[in-house]
Amino acid sequence: MKTGDVYTWKRTFTNEEVLEFSRISGDQGRHHVEPDEKGRLMVQGLLTASIGTKIGGDLHYIARNMVNEFLRPVFTGDTITCEVNLEKVVQEDRHKKVEMKTVYRNQKGKEVLVGSSYGIIRD
Repeated sequence: MKTGDVYTWKRTFTNEEVLEFSRISGDQGRHHVEPDEKGRLMVQGLLTASIGTKIGGDLHYIARNMVNEFLRPVFTGDTITCEVNLEKVVQEDRHKKVEMKTVYRNQKGKEVLVGSSYGIIRD
């Protein structure tokens, strides 16, 4: 793992997953629980951001700070790809300090979420 490494993961959310996240999180906004005219639900921003947490989990990353900017709505049936760019990796005594940037794009290539984070990975 080094500065400049890039990791990606993609996911398509279902209505059932959005409804379950609504139940677990308590985010019961109408747009998350009532389908639109196309039968879709709007995916919660934090559920969308969870694509990046899959990558973080694979890296054993412990976030200390996360900042997200939600640019466009995501709907069930959309396929979202998260790209994590390691902006800085510094080896410390028993861990690495890591800074990363994330970009989430829908199946049309449009950015739906951008973010940054810093944290550590223990050796």
